[in-house]
Amino acid sequence: MIDQRKTTPLYSWHLSQGARMSVFGGYDMPLWYRGGMKEEHLSVIQRAGLFDTSHMSVLSISGVASFDLLQRCFTKDLAACIGTNRGPLVPGRCVYGAFLNEKGHVIDDAIVYDMGGRRYLVVVNAGMGTTICDHLRHHDQTVSCCIDDLSDRIGKMDLQGPLAAKILAPLLRDSQSVFEKMPYFSFKGFFDSDESEASAVLLNDGRPILLSRTGYTGEFGFEIFVAREAALDLWKLILTSGETGGLVACGLAARDSLRTGAKLPLSHQDIGPWPFIHNPWTFALPFNTEGSGFTKDFIGAQAIAEDRNAERTYAFAGYDVRKVSTADPAIVLDRNDRAIGTVLTCATDMAIDRVENHIASIASPDRPSDFSPGGLSCGFIKTSAVLRPGNIVKLKDKRRVLTVEIVDDIRPDRTARRPIIEMA
Repeated sequence: MIDQRKTTPLYSWHLSQGARMSVFGGYDMPLWYRGGMKEEHLSVIQRAGLFDTSHMSVLSISGVASFDLLQRCFTKDLAACIGTNRGPLVPGRCVYGAFLNEKGHVIDDAIVYDMGGRRYLVVVNAGMGTTICDHLRHHDQTVSCCIDDLSDRIGKMDLQGPLAAKILAPLLRDSQSVFEKMPYFSFKGFFDSDESEASAVLLNDGRPILLSRTGYTGEFGFEIFVAREAALDLWKLILTSGETGGLVACGLAARDSLRTGAKLPLSHQDIGPWPFIHNPWTFALPFNTEGSGFTKDFIGAQAIAEDRNAERTYAFAGYDVRKVSTADPAIVLDRNDRAIGTVLTCATDMAIDRVENHIASIASPDRPSDFSPGGLSCGFIKTSAVLRPGNIVKLKDKRRVLTVEIVDDIRPDRTARRPIIEMA
């Protein structure tokens, strides 16, 4: 039988460092390294961590009708999505949203980058490049857009944590200029050698990168796109630059626990084949200022607007590190032990704990002087019941029953949105 697993440009390096490997999205990826998932998780929150994300799919959408195609297929209104004043997406900015089918179910979530000149990059999840390309081509009514799947042609890595800018700066030409006016969900540069050097972000050796102020941890940092053949060199350069600051390579386990504590969804697990409504991520929908309707039409809009009986998704936090297994599957019980839903994600954020009546992080400025978090289970449930923050429910699998609290947020004092001038 032929092994169909794919590998990233960093695969051999992962093996050389003793990484525990597992298949994710069709790729053989590191779960954790010798130091373990807890060390990696805490390093991202206190210092920095480096993730191999070359398994993610990257699409290029261009042509005179590219904006109209994305407006029809993508949930976010690209004409009104930037800042509190809802300005249009412009070159150098990017935005999060989802692709839905006619039923309002999630095909995949994505980040759309405006590259200028009616060209967009669309980053979707591992193994989803072909699916989203086919979806876009099916809805390209003018048949005039160039839709290109760049997956496996690009190297990508995420440098996340409060020291990310300080670690990256020595590797960039004119880092001060690069970091200037770079808000959250903005980007600079490109990874194509034929682009204008005037807009380039260059490494010291002259190689171009696309540098994006985004990530999947809730912490300050960057996603870095580079030519596939340059990925290993850049990976090693970043690790060397961050060695004295405590930078560590991180695997998918820490990526999962960090994104859960940051209240970020995993596509096909927390969002999926059910209506994309009544969840913590409806900011990805183009609601008008009154919240009474949408500012544009898009595929799936009618279905989710008319669905009054959709189940609701809530974030929760537990009272210790114990988890339930979503593979059992785990169910949700109310106070009377009636089954009211299922557990979508249950992870452990090792950087948080309860202090009296609230949750504190190891990064919280008001944490007690002797604060040493033991960690809390956290995640998402999907339920038929209407719940409120502070409500208590139980999670039950074949091994245990856990009491958890419905919460508005999970890990406090995250750094993702901090102004770059404070971090560089």
